[in-house]
Amino acid sequence: MDTIKTFEDLKCWKVAREVRNQVSVLIREFPSYEKFELASQMRRASRSVTHNIAEGYGRFHFKENAQFCRVSRGSLYELQDQLITALDEGYINEDRFKEMRLKVVECTTILNGYIKYLKSAENNY
Repeated sequence: MDTIKTFEDLKCWKVAREVRNQVSVLIREFPSYEKFELASQMRRASRSVTHNIAEGYGRFHFKENAQFCRVSRGSLYELQDQLITALDEGYINEDRFKEMRLKVVECTTILNGYIKYLKSAENNY
């Protein structure tokens, strides 16, 4: 098993970074009038995921770390809804939606595993 030395070593952060980068590319294709609306919301939600994982990691306490990860998970669900909105508005096609949704679900699943680990570690500490 790899040693975790920084938040950048966490699988959940790595996958969240991929999501963030994909969102950054995706929203460039949105109409200009969405620049300060949906595109901005999606940018902030995707950034919130990695930011909160990093901040939680820096707290060095299992319970606090898990709380920040739960905030990240909430941002992933927010992003899922925003992807649905983008699909409904015709900004992305069904294939792109499914691709992005799968990545968000993958990230959520990995993050849930990390939260479970943090809860277990807290109980065994």
